[in-house]
Amino acid sequence: MKGRVLIIAGSDPSGGAGVQADIKTVTALGGYAAAAITALTVQNTKGVTDIVPTAPEIIAAQIRAVLSDIGADAIKIGMIGDAEAAKTIAYVLSDHASSIPIILDPVLVATSGDPLAGEGVAGVILEKLTPLAAVVTPNSEEAAALTGLAVSDRDSMIEAGKALIERGAKAALVKGGHLSGEVVEDALVAADGVRVFSSPRLETTSTHGTGCTLASAIAIGLAQGLALQAAVKRAVAYVHLAIKTAPGFGEGAGPLNHAHSVKPFGE
Repeated sequence: MKGRVLIIAGSDPSGGAGVQADIKTVTALGGYAAAAITALTVQNTKGVTDIVPTAPEIIAAQIRAVLSDIGADAIKIGMIGDAEAAKTIAYVLSDHASSIPIILDPVLVATSGDPLAGEGVAGVILEKLTPLAAVVTPNSEEAAALTGLAVSDRDSMIEAGKALIERGAKAALVKGGHLSGEVVEDALVAADGVRVFSSPRLETTSTHGTGCTLASAIAIGLAQGLALQAAVKRAVAYVHLAIKTAPGFGEGAGPLNHAHSVKPFGE
């Protein structure tokens, strides 16, 4: 039975992003989630006030513990924390997960605008982790930081995606949620061409953890055997409805409704 996803990411105590959002997403879409925690954050919908990184050797041990026993059909990488952790993750995955599709969400900044990556992390992501990725999923700001390109519209999103493929990624999904317009466009760039996914923009403050959620939804799709385009299409639809039906919790950027695809008992 396929559907095992190993999540490598930080913990969000408010439950809207990070490992908590990842586990909810994988579970709601019918998969099994395991996790290696890269950092403890102190955050809520209003912002991030502290980050305690996990020692790189403990991150590596968590990854090995899961892969040597439970195994994984896909691996999702989210918040890494610092450059040494990024290097360690790249080394361990190169050694133990060379045949497992990796979904790389290059988390650099939280929805609140607070930094979630230390100095040098973007460079290690680009040099060490991007070449391992089946798909890398930056938003427009992350794509600009990684490629050095200005990302402001569909054409520049596609160019950034191509640049990431040139750095070794098999595919890149450059997300347009941070751009303006009545329609949100996400550009999937792969060796076999470009596909743009469009969704009506929702006027809402419930956007905490959207990137984490989308990447994990793609990861469980690939783990279940979906082709990349099909996995992305389902993931985009899942996140759109999760935003649309968000519970409205918190005073800042609120969490999504990750359980919208799960029917209550008795239905």
